[in-house]
Amino acid sequence: MAYWLFKSEPSTWSWEMQKKKGDAGEQWDGVRNYQARNNMREMKIGDRGFFYHSVKETSVVGIVEVCALAHPDTTTDDPRWECVDIRAVEEMPRPVTLAEIKANPMLSEMVLVNNSRLSVQPVRPDEWAEICRMGGLKKIP
Repeated sequence: MAYWLFKSEPSTWSWEMQKKKGDAGEQWDGVRNYQARNNMREMKIGDRGFFYHSVKETSVVGIVEVCALAHPDTTTDDPRWECVDIRAVEEMPRPVTLAEIKANPMLSEMVLVNNSRLSVQPVRPDEWAEICRMGGLKKIP
């Protein structure tokens, strides 16, 4: 299993909206960055990801699971753009802020710290475990 981080502005697509989609999930559409698209092309069913609220909140608020492999993004006719579908798995008991992530030496190499603009990014297993711990999860999903 691989781990990822999906960034969204809550005014555009929030954690609450994601949860309402239930087990069917929703496509992670609108990504127009080649690196982010390529990250989605690498994803497998069952991979986990952090749901990250960007802009004002800047925090990890939940955990999602990839439920459909990369496919054409239905929000464009341009065949270059693909997306995966994700579904909500678990809410973070306590959101983990970007400031907390940046202050943690164990997370100093994290893509979020060093390339905060990338909307879909990989997360290493040790980073995943540390953020889950920081967020108050008893069991690492």
